[in-house]
Amino acid sequence: MASDGARKQFWKRSNSKVPGSIQHVYGAQHPPFDPLLHGTLLRAPPKAPATPVKAKRVSTFQEFESNTSDAWDVGEDDDELLAMATESLNSEVVMETAHRVLRNHSQRQEQRLQGAPEPEPLPEPALEPTPPAEPPAAPSGDLRLVKSVSEIHATCPAESAHGAAPLHRSQSLPHSATVALGGPSDPSAGSSSAASERVASRLDKFRQLLAGPNTDLEELRKLSWSGIPKPVRPMTWKLLSGYLPANAERRPATLQRKQREYFTFVERYYGSRDDEAHRDTYRQIHIDIPRMSPEALILQPKVTEIFERILFIWAIRHPASGYVQGINDLVTPFFVVFICEHIEDDDVDAADVSRVPAEVLRNVEADTFWCMSRLLDGIQDNYTFAQPGIQMKVKMLEELVSRIDEHVHRHLDQHEVRYLQFAFRWMNNLLMRELPLRCTVRLWDTYQAEPEGFSRFHLYVCAAFLVRWRRDILQERDFQELLLFLQNLPTAHWGDEDVSLLLAEAYRLKFAFADAPNHYKR
Repeated sequence: MASDGARKQFWKRSNSKVPGSIQHVYGAQHPPFDPLLHGTLLRAPPKAPATPVKAKRVSTFQEFESNTSDAWDVGEDDDELLAMATESLNSEVVMETAHRVLRNHSQRQEQRLQGAPEPEPLPEPALEPTPPAEPPAAPSGDLRLVKSVSEIHATCPAESAHGAAPLHRSQSLPHSATVALGGPSDPSAGSSSAASERVASRLDKFRQLLAGPNTDLEELRKLSWSGIPKPVRPMTWKLLSGYLPANAERRPATLQRKQREYFTFVERYYGSRDDEAHRDTYRQIHIDIPRMSPEALILQPKVTEIFERILFIWAIRHPASGYVQGINDLVTPFFVVFICEHIEDDDVDAADVSRVPAEVLRNVEADTFWCMSRLLDGIQDNYTFAQPGIQMKVKMLEELVSRIDEHVHRHLDQHEVRYLQFAFRWMNNLLMRELPLRCTVRLWDTYQAEPEGFSRFHLYVCAAFLVRWRRDILQERDFQELLLFLQNLPTAHWGDEDVSLLLAEAYRLKFAFADAPNHYKR
């Protein structure tokens, strides 16, 4: 049991990262814990309504999967994998090996019945090269059975880290098992070509939607749920955030009007940053910006000035909340997405913004301000006095996790780790301090597409994110180590696949709980 002093010490650290404080733990259980397999969702069966209720149509998970197949498409489809496996093996060698194994098994059975010692197993023939008369086959790969969700919970972290087969979309579904090619001997040429075709096809779909005279925003949301290609992401974000209209002819005039309006605010208010009424606000913004990431981008003087103006103008125009630490992080994804349209560097962290024309930077600054304002309009109760929105969401997260994974919830409670000590930052910064920037951008693709993504769907993402680390959490037996782990989760090497699986699990939780508020009640 940790002392009060230790708990206070770590509570002070709950809103900042502690780099290098622990050794990263890789190979944690993947995909997240599945409550349907463990029966935790069946403890409180739904009661039959006393009066007939009008039936409403509920979208099925199968419909969701078909609409967002790319969110699951980490690898190739099972049929393609089986086809590749069939092509890569010599059928004669396979049949001969199978016959030898059967004969060996029969001999062992006969020896057991007769009480004689078992003979040594017959040596299995090595795979022979394909005869010259036949077309050359691809290198053969080992066939592995991808473990189901329940089997993954039983494996140790080391096994998950070093011996796991590649993840496939059916692995994150309940009661799923599939055959996959594993190891470095996979035929990569065909798979990379198919992946390129899929990317090109998705990009064409986006461009066709955006090129029309009136963009169908509902179709755009469906297409964006599983990720937005980089070339069309700036325009898609502006449309989904409500900054630009769906009518293509009105967009240029809207952009000019909003950009002009923003710089009118700058001329009117920014000069008052040294006044006594606003001095503390500006000073806090000036202190917080250098702490943001990526540092190589933020510390460029032009970027620092842009962020200071955006945050100060927003605070002046929203006196009910003013500036609150955490809002500063929400500027970065919009700025990065919009500036990437005008720079050639793939690595935004190292991009030199000073080379971007001044007029372009002005437009990016205004667009960033308005899109960030749209986001904050939906979660402003997170930043008003006492931050009641965050307090409520952390409480909802605690109740949700207690239903999803009682073992994790009880373990945190036994070691006196309170959800507010680690989840406050998850809600305040929308997981931006927990994930690399590239993952945040991918996450926000779905948040933009999901109804009330930043305010409601984020709760289920946080629940899936916590349970994602259940094995590591249950292994920690000390308050300090447990809290340090939760504040420094090993996500530095995460990519789009990890975020896609996290979002798929979050959707499943939403599907199970969003329309069943009684699940929150004890």
